[in-house]
Amino acid sequence: MRIEEFLEKIKSSPRYLPWITCWKVFPQKPPVYEEFPGKLRGELKEALRTKGIEKLFCHQAEALEGIFRGENVVVVTPTASGKTLCYNLAVLNTIMEDENARALYMFPTKALSQDQLSELHEMIALLGRDIKTYTYDGDTPQTARKAVRSAGHIVVTNPDMLHKGILPHHTKWVKLFENLKYVVIDEMHYYRGVYGSHTANVIRRLKRICRFYGSNPRFILCSATIANPEELACKLIEERVRLIDKCGSPSGEKHFIFYNPPVINRELGIRRSAVLEAKSLAVDFLKAGIQTIVFGRSRMVVEVLLTYIKEAIEKGIKPKDTIRGYRGGYLPLQRRQIERGLKEGKILGVVSTNALELGIDIGTLDACIMSGYPGSIASTWQQAGRAGRRSGVSAAVLVASSSPLDQYIITYISHHFNIKKLIFRMQKAI
Repeated sequence: MRIEEFLEKIKSSPRYLPWITCWKVFPQKPPVYEEFPGKLRGELKEALRTKGIEKLFCHQAEALEGIFRGENVVVVTPTASGKTLCYNLAVLNTIMEDENARALYMFPTKALSQDQLSELHEMIALLGRDIKTYTYDGDTPQTARKAVRSAGHIVVTNPDMLHKGILPHHTKWVKLFENLKYVVIDEMHYYRGVYGSHTANVIRRLKRICRFYGSNPRFILCSATIANPEELACKLIEERVRLIDKCGSPSGEKHFIFYNPPVINRELGIRRSAVLEAKSLAVDFLKAGIQTIVFGRSRMVVEVLLTYIKEAIEKGIKPKDTIRGYRGGYLPLQRRQIERGLKEGKILGVVSTNALELGIDIGTLDACIMSGYPGSIASTWQQAGRAGRRSGVSAAVLVASSSPLDQYIITYISHHFNIKKLIFRMQKAI
């Protein structure tokens, strides 16, 4: 069944319709293209054309122009809008012009680092150039660390490893710090609160060491679904940045549905379990053949949901092994296998913690179901953005729990929020 038909079925279903408190539809948006910047090398243009990219989206071209002018930039566009190209093209272009140039990529998780590394390797292979790109984190073997320090043009790491494994041993990283041209900070919204304060201090140390070695790197920051990107970026790097938030990538029609389960104990204000309601919705989506991701708030919730869904699907039309779990604690090889299965369409459904919330490429999903409010607006948009990564119709369903925060969010959004402001924010985020 096509997702459009399934959504029409939900609208007429007495099982779900009474508990849907808000249903917003955001129309399809066409792409906005611009020509390749003049400073972009011919080899890179040819490599992009080999991948079927004849032009850049307007935000990609604007970001490259700003970077080539020596500005710090922060790119804030939706999930799967091509933010990776903004920094990869700039970094590769600079390294091709100066083989001594270096770049430092910082991602919040190892899984995201590996995903971005594979994309970089693909681009480098198309160029046919010897641009050495390595990860440097806790999984890097001791035997390989010396080679990374001495020969790496692009070093991919995370804030914790930068803090403990690189900055205290800066005398071993002289070649990197002397020639550091760019520092890329992806998923910037992750660095908020206390962790963001710690990260800002690590970046302050990084800049001090760069000055000691005579370099002055430019910063390229990327984020999706954040209300104050310029303010956060300036506080993180303590420099002025250029904000790029006009997205040129296409987006398909998006249905955002707020679902408040029925009350089962009015005196105590207890509603039917969000886990059970998310399970029921997920089973119906999956039985209709709609590729779906279900987010749980904890590892335990993920395992419970996975068990319930597998048991229900086993009695239906789809084989049991097309539903997988994804969370911290799985072996890296197992996680890569699940990511690949989702991307290739071999896995119909996945139940995940927020481990799949960040920008790991898992291909095109049709539906996202969130079991409980994720805890922040940024996380909600990130999880909803996992579905509808291309031009097709997609749906995101937020299933509220009985917690006061969930009930406040779903009531506030449904009844009291300024609809014009809501539409503006969602169109920017989706």
